[in-house]
This record gives sequence, C-alpha cells and structure tokens, in this order.
Amino acid sequence: MKLSISFPRLVPLSVALAVLSLAGCAAVGPDYRGAPDVAQPAAFARAPATGVTAGPAAAAWWEALGDAQLNALVADALARSPDLRAARARLRQARASLVEARRNALPSASANAAYVHARLPPGGLTGGGDGEGGGATSMNLYNASFDATWELDLFGGTRRAIEAAVAEADAVQADLADAHVSLAAEVVQAYVDLRDRQRRLELVRRSAELERQMLDLTRQRRDRGVASDLDVERLNTQVETTRGTLIPLQAQIAESLDQLAALTGREPGALDDELGQPTPLPAVPATVAVGDPAALIAHRPDIRAAERRLASQNAQIGERTADLFPKVTLLGTLGFSASDPGHLIRSDNFSWLGVPYLQWSLLDMGRTRARIGQAEAGRDEASAHYESVVLAALRDANTALSRYGHQRDNLASLDHIEQSATRAETLTRQRYQGGTASALDLLDAERTRYQAEQNRVAGQAELVKDFAAVQKSLGLGWVERG
Repeated sequence: MKLSISFPRLVPLSVALAVLSLAGCAAVGPDYRGAPDVAQPAAFARAPATGVTAGPAAAAWWEALGDAQLNALVADALARSPDLRAARARLRQARASLVEARRNALPSASANAAYVHARLPPGGLTGGGDGEGGGATSMNLYNASFDATWELDLFGGTRRAIEAAVAEADAVQADLADAHVSLAAEVVQAYVDLRDRQRRLELVRRSAELERQMLDLTRQRRDRGVASDLDVERLNTQVETTRGTLIPLQAQIAESLDQLAALTGREPGALDDELGQPTPLPAVPATVAVGDPAALIAHRPDIRAAERRLASQNAQIGERTADLFPKVTLLGTLGFSASDPGHLIRSDNFSWLGVPYLQWSLLDMGRTRARIGQAEAGRDEASAHYESVVLAALRDANTALSRYGHQRDNLASLDHIEQSATRAETLTRQRYQGGTASALDLLDAERTRYQAEQNRVAGQAELVKDFAAVQKSLGLGWVERG
C-alpha cells in the first residue's frame, strides 16, 4: 500500500530550498570500501629460475614471437571477430544504461497539445431542458501545455543506481578486455598447432619414404637368404603404421585452418591458400617479463570485472534501502487553453500549476527489506566470487609458469637427442661410404633422426603454446584506453 499526499498550492520558496538541500545529503546504504584483501605471495611460486624477469610485460606479446603472418592474423581477429563485436555491443548497452540512470536524476518534461470537440444536449450538461425551441450545442477547446516532473533524490537512491550503473559499465568494459586476452591466445595457439602439424606431416612423409626403402632392401635381402619373412613383416607393419599417421595429421591441419578462419571472422576454407604452405614455427624470446602477483591483480581483466561487479552489488544495497523512505516529486504544468486557436497564445488564456507530491510505501516495508536482503546477499556472493577469481588467477599464472619452465627444459633435452641422432646419422653415412655399414643401417639412422626431429618440433610447438598460456594467465593481450 502506498500513501500519497499532494498539496494544491506551491510550497514556499524556503521550504523548496530546504528540500533541495536535503537532496544533497549523503546517500543511504553502505559506501564501497574496495575489494576484500586476498593473501598473495610477493612473487610467483612456480616461476622458473631462468627465462623470466620481473619487469612489466608487453600488451601485444605475440609480436615477440617474430612472425609477421601471425601478427596479421591476430590483428584480423581483433578487428573482425564476431565474439568481440558482441562484446562491444554489450558495452554499448551498458553505457546506454548508465546514460539512462543519470537522466533519471534530472527533471523529465513533455509537451502536449489537444483539440477537443464536444456536442452538448439541449439544456446543457444537466439535461433539464425540454428540447423545445432549442437544439444541441457544440464546443471546441484547444490546449497546449508543457509538463515537468522531478523526483528529488532525498536519500540517494538515484545516486546509488548511477553508482551501480557506472560499476557495471566498467565491468562490461573489462569483459571486453578479457575477450581480447582470450582471442589473442587462441589465435596464437591455433596458428602454432597448424605450423606444428604441417611440419610433422612433412617429416612423417619423409620417414614413410625411408621406411619404404628399408622394406624394399629387406625384401631383397630375404630373396638372397640373408633376411627372414619376420623381418619383412615387421618393417611392413612399421611402414603401414607410419602411413596411418598421415591421415589424422591431414585432418588436424584442415581443422586448424578452419579454426583460424573462424577466429578471424571468415568462412571455413578462406585461409587455405594463404596458410597452406608450411613455414617454420615461431620462436619464443630468450626471456619473458611476468611482473608479480600485484601486477597480475591490477591488469588481469577478469579480476577487474569481478571487482567492479562487487562495487555494483554494493551500490544496489543503497538503491534498495532508499525505498524505505518517503519520495517527494515536484509536478508542474504550464499551458494555454482557448476555444479559438487564433486566441490560444494570449496572457489571459495562460494557466499554471505546481504540486509537491509525497509518496511513502508504509505498508510495503516487508517487501522492501526483503529486497535489501537480496541485495546484501548479492554483494556477499560478488565478494566471494572476487576472491575466487583472484585465487584462480594466481593458480593459473603459477601453473602456466611451471609448465613453461619445465617445457623449456624438455625442449633442451629434445634438442640434445636430435643433435645426437644427427651425429649418429653422419657417422653411419661415413661408415656406409667406407663400406663398413649397410644401406639398411643408413636408412635406419636417417629414420631415427627424422623421429627425433619430429619430437623436437612437437616440443617447440608445445613451448610456444605454453608461452601463450603464460601471457593469457597474466591477462595480457589488450590495451587499456583512457
């Protein structure tokens, strides 16, 4: 139930000034004191001993990989991605909602115009005439008016609504930045997958050709009686197994091409010609700047979004609390009325009305307090979510750094293995040329080297993807704009 009171005359000037002064008082509800403190170490616990520095990281981190084609793909994705367009549209919606909330603090006005034509019965509205000697009469009325209303923000409900809208718009902007972060990392990882699979396909084809040659030589040796059918079957199995890996790799290459096309806002197959030829994998920089946990919390967009939504939920408590108190609205109208449109705008046809309107939902206090309780619970949920996001971000960063450090060590080991296999192939070739090793020995050494190179390429690709994961965990890949 709502209690409404209106006064037929304008309030005195002193009372109006007092009401306006009340409108500038502090808003009800809790003031936002910032996000809760979350315990964090001074440095990342899982950062590798070498290869990382504590300096500030670059936003466009993919440029450090030195691949112009990759840079172009990331730029295309950031410019053309439908997901980013949707995120930008959500940001425009949030900003429009903020404009609406700010406009709610201002008076609203409307202009009206009306024409009324009435036919009155004989005797007027009383109907007392007998109808003899007279007929119905007609009446015209023209009206033009200007109406204005202004709800005074005495207890800060509107100000809290604006505060909540500002925080929500900031959160949506952080969501857009987070979409940039994820998209850049996805493009880099998809591109690395493509180059890795293309290179491995090339190496597998070479290995399959070597194994075929070994099979032919083994069949010749069997025909001469120096090899068995078992040797032939073992090599034949190996040849077919190697050939069997070609088809999945070809399917994975097509998948990578289509994924990159989708990420850059293109239809499947649009990048086949542009990216169809194999190129070397990008190389990670010698050192990676990762900053510290405090820098992570300051820059990672999802943490920023969680903090801003906490601020929005806190402001909504005050917005709901203001409903416990009376609301005062000033109503006013200025207008002209006349029976002849030619005489409408005349001083003697001018009228005005001003009314202060008091509204207080005395009997709805239970519902209002329930809504306040909902807002407080929403604030507590947002606070817990913020802490969860911070802890998850710290975990992601430490896990990504740990994987990156271990993969650097693993790649160094794979490099050593490939170098050893290359030396073995060189020595076997020298022995073959000197007549102390067979062609089968040489082919086997070459096949082993190709296998070692495949493993090294896969390890290098994994290192670049781990590098991208580190950058994503640090919240990099977007540029903060003022």
